Amino acid sequence: MPGPLIVQSDKTLLLEVDHEQADEARRAIAPFAELERAPEHMHTYRVTPLGLWNARAAGHDAEQVVDALVTYARYPVPHALLVDIAETMSRYGRLTLSKDPAHGLILTTTDRPVLEEVLRSKKIQPLVGVRVDQDAVAVHPSERGQIKQVLLKLGWPAEDLAGYVDGEAHPIALDEDGWALRPYQRQAVDGFWHGGSGVVVLPCGAGKTLVGAGAMAEARATTLILVTNTVSARQWKHELVRRTSLTEDEIGEYSGTKKEIRPVTIATYQVLTTKRKGVYPHLELFDSRDWGLIVYDEVHLLPAPVFKFTADLQARRRLGLTATLVREDGRESDVFSLIGPKRFDAPWKEIENQGYIAPADCVEVRVGLTDSERLAYATAEAEEKYRFCATTDSKQRVTEALVRRHKGEQTLVIGQYIDQLDELGEHIGAPVIKGDTSNARREKLFDAFRQGEISCLVVSKVANFSIDLPEATVAIQVSGTFGSRQEEAQRLGRVLRPKADGHEARFYSVVARDTVDQDFAAHRQRFLAEQGYAYRIVDAHELLAEG
Repeated sequence: MPGPLIVQSDKTLLLEVDHEQADEARRAIAPFAELERAPEHMHTYRVTPLGLWNARAAGHDAEQVVDALVTYARYPVPHALLVDIAETMSRYGRLTLSKDPAHGLILTTTDRPVLEEVLRSKKIQPLVGVRVDQDAVAVHPSERGQIKQVLLKLGWPAEDLAGYVDGEAHPIALDEDGWALRPYQRQAVDGFWHGGSGVVVLPCGAGKTLVGAGAMAEARATTLILVTNTVSARQWKHELVRRTSLTEDEIGEYSGTKKEIRPVTIATYQVLTTKRKGVYPHLELFDSRDWGLIVYDEVHLLPAPVFKFTADLQARRRLGLTATLVREDGRESDVFSLIGPKRFDAPWKEIENQGYIAPADCVEVRVGLTDSERLAYATAEAEEKYRFCATTDSKQRVTEALVRRHKGEQTLVIGQYIDQLDELGEHIGAPVIKGDTSNARREKLFDAFRQGEISCLVVSKVANFSIDLPEATVAIQVSGTFGSRQEEAQRLGRVLRPKADGHEARFYSVVARDTVDQDFAAHRQRFLAEQGYAYRIVDAHELLAEG
C-alpha cells in the first residue's frame, strides 16, 4: 500500500492525515521534523538542521531518520535529500569540548579541516587560546557557552563533553510513598542525567515538576529553579515538599515579595530580569551559592538576559522543561547551545494512550460577524483589527452559550482582553482572574475551583503557565496572543490532566470568520496537529443547534 508521506527534495514532508498509517508516520518523523502547516487533509513538515541535531543528541542516528522516511514514503525518496540528512547529522559531534589536564577546556576535532575552517572565523578567534596540537585548541573557560553558540551558527554544533561541577552537596531523595515516577518520567530523568544537560519536552499535565524532582534526587546538590511567576513558584514548593525528602525550611522563594536563598531556591524570571540603572541586580543570584543543578521551567519563555547569564554557567548541570521547543522569538538555537539539546520528548498522544493525560476533543467554533460588525472591522486601523474581531458581541454570545451548554462541568474561559473578560464574567456569573488579582485571591479561587465549589472561572493569560487545575474539563478560548503555538500548548494543557471519571476534555477556540482572527487560529492550530490531535472546525449555529 502506498505510504502516507510525500518526501520532497526541498526538505518538506507532506503527510496525508486520513491515511491509516498517518499516526505511525507522524510518530516516526516527530523526533526530527517540525510541523509548518496543518490544513484539513495534508500536513506540511520541514526537516531543519536544528531538528536533525536535536534528534542526534537525543540518540537517533541518520539511519533511523532515513528509515522513517523510506518506510512511510509514497514515492521514492530523493537520493540527494537522504545524503544531505546523513551529512547534516554527521556534523554534530565532529567538534567536541572536553577537559584537558594541561590546558583546561579544549575544542577537539575528529576532522582536521573542520577545525581549520572554524578557526578562521573572526567570531571564534577571540574565544580560543593556544593551539594544543593539530586536532585541538584551548578555549577560554569563560567562553564555553559563547563558543557553542557561535559554532552552531557556523553549522558545526559542538558536543559538550567537558563535564560539570558537582556543586554544593545537599541530600535530596524522592519520597515515593504510595506513588512512583511514571515510566516516561523515569526515562526523561535518565535521558537528562546521561546527557548531563539539556531539555525535556513533555505535555502540560504530564508531570514536568516530577521530572525536575527526579533530576534533583540524582544530583543531590543545591538547586536553583527558575519559574514564570510566583504562583508557579509556590506550586513547585508544594510539590517538592510533598514528593521529596525536602522540608519547607530548605526551600526558598526569590520573587518580587521575598528574597530567600536556601539550598533549594525557586526564583521567578520576572525578578531576575528587573533592571535598575541599566543593570540586572538579581542576576547575582546565580553566583550566590555553588549550585549543583539549575532547572529552567517553561524554557521556551526564557528571557534574553537570562540566556546571556546562562552562557557563563556551562559548568553547571542545566535542565530545561517545556511543552514545546517552539519559541516565538526564534531563539531555539540558543536553547540548544546554552541549556542543551533535547534529551527526551514524549509525544502527547502516546502519553494520552497510556492514560496519563485525558483525551481531548479540539473544536474551532467559527462565528460570523453581523453586517455592522463587518463594516466596522473593514474600516478599523490595522493594529486594531485583531482586538476588534477578537472581542465582538457575536463572539461573546457564542461563548456564553457554550458555558451554558457545559453547565456543571469544570470550565475555564480564557482570553487576553480584560474588558472582554470582565463583561463575560458578569454575564455568566463567574469570577475573573487577571493580572491585578492578588496572589492570595487567585489561590483562593483556584482552590475553590479544584474543590468543585466554583464550576466556571474566567482567566486572562496569567493562567497560561504552571497553574494546576486538575479537574478542568472544558476550556473555551475567546482571544489569544495572535498566532502563538506555545500559548496553545499551555491552554490545551489546562484541560489535559487525567479526569477521575475518565471524562474526555474539550478545548474550544471561538474564532471570527473572514478576519485576522481566523489567520491566527490557523497558526495556533499547527501545534494541536503536531501533537496528533484531530481538530474540527464547526459553524457556531450548527454547534449550538446540536446542543
